[in-house]
Amino acid sequence: MTDTLVGFDDVLASYDPALGLEVHVELNTNTKMFCGCPAVFGGEPNTQVCPTCLGLPGAMPVVNAKAIESAIRIGLALNCEIADWCRFARKNYFYPDMPKNFQTSQYDEPIAFEGYLDVDVDGETVRVEIERAHMEEDTGKSLHVGGATGRIHGADHSLVDYNRAGIPLIEIVTKPIRGMGEKAPAVARAYVSQLRDLILALGVSEARMDQGNLRADVNLSLAPKGSNVLGTRTETKNVNSFRSVERAVRYEMQRHAAILDAGGSILQETRHWHEDTGVTTSGREKSDADDYRYFPEPDLVPVAPSREWVEELRGTLPENPLLKRARLQTDWGYTDLEMRDVVAAGAVGLIEETVAAGASPQAARKWWLSDLGRRANDAGLDITDLDVTPAQVAAVQALVDSGSLNDKLARQVFDGLLAGEGTPEEIVAARGLAVVSDEGALSAAVDAAIAANPDVADKIRDGKVAAAGALIGAVMKEMRGQADAGRVRELVLEKLS
Repeated sequence: MTDTLVGFDDVLASYDPALGLEVHVELNTNTKMFCGCPAVFGGEPNTQVCPTCLGLPGAMPVVNAKAIESAIRIGLALNCEIADWCRFARKNYFYPDMPKNFQTSQYDEPIAFEGYLDVDVDGETVRVEIERAHMEEDTGKSLHVGGATGRIHGADHSLVDYNRAGIPLIEIVTKPIRGMGEKAPAVARAYVSQLRDLILALGVSEARMDQGNLRADVNLSLAPKGSNVLGTRTETKNVNSFRSVERAVRYEMQRHAAILDAGGSILQETRHWHEDTGVTTSGREKSDADDYRYFPEPDLVPVAPSREWVEELRGTLPENPLLKRARLQTDWGYTDLEMRDVVAAGAVGLIEETVAAGASPQAARKWWLSDLGRRANDAGLDITDLDVTPAQVAAVQALVDSGSLNDKLARQVFDGLLAGEGTPEEIVAARGLAVVSDEGALSAAVDAAIAANPDVADKIRDGKVAAAGALIGAVMKEMRGQADAGRVRELVLEKLS
């Protein structure tokens, strides 16, 4: 069934949106949150488990100290207060991929609270207030077999992999984000994108959305315009790309408005985001805190970080993201508009790494925002999810700088990189893409172009240098794009001067 939607401009004319974002960050500790099992991605199913993370009787949990350290550093980077004393709680609910039948989390006593993150949205700084950042463990992973969509509906049976159960998580919860109007979808995207940049700078997570290291739940409600109240919210779960976060907010705004315009009411529920169709569908009726029957975890001692340790960790924080962007813009020589485009694309970190690998700032920006950005958009991906690394982009540009490639051939190298054909150098060799530097071959091709286009040659002899473009194009076509256009131009002018 397809939802009825209201036009986006019509939504804004009648309603004020309110956002809330819950971002789950998988920490890159060596072991799980409460046991010694390896916390790595991609192992054979159910090989990275033990009695503790399987919830077997008698198994006792022990808190991962490195996870506590990472949680404190995240809280400090988000300008949060760090609790003098906090503890874990049991969150009771049934999921087949939660082997203990409860989740060890934090409830009313989180490790970090009352913070904020300033984000750049189209050149405007928006302060997103953070309610809390708390520690918990991840669930296992269900695989639904036999259906067409990979979801439980229509599947023949389900399999469960408990390797992920017990992986350390930090859940970062914002306060309601209000007053954004038409910018609400862009604010949601910018917040998740820039939060990911911060997490990467801290070095506490791989933060790969495609692997589930970072997942966003999008809460959205509408209220009558000017009413200054909060409407009933829905929560779209596990949105796994910046682009999809923006699309999910826009879609839910339009869906909510259609229901409200028809005199209906919004059901407080979780919803699933469908990347292929760009719609949400109903999941389950949303539970409130009372439904989870929270109570203090009896098997874990409270966490009480000393103020000396907290201040020591404060000294390890990376540069403030907004100050860093201002510095990078100056270092790179970008205009305000160029830097705004880089930020909007979520490419700051990619360009920084590409420049560090040897490319010029302008070359790095050109490849990431034009060619690779277009490819990501065509594939429905965030630019950070492309299978091309900053080091590879820098290597391709080095081949261009050395004269081994031109931009046209470089694009074919990126084709090969995305197809997994090897390193840039291997792709150039295998595809025969190197620029022809044989002066004899170039000279012969220029002579042939002149002979085939006598009228153009006469114009150049008469001083109409702009006409050389036609001969250069003919030579480039003959050489299958594998000539240095600058050298071809020099030869044309030399021969016809």
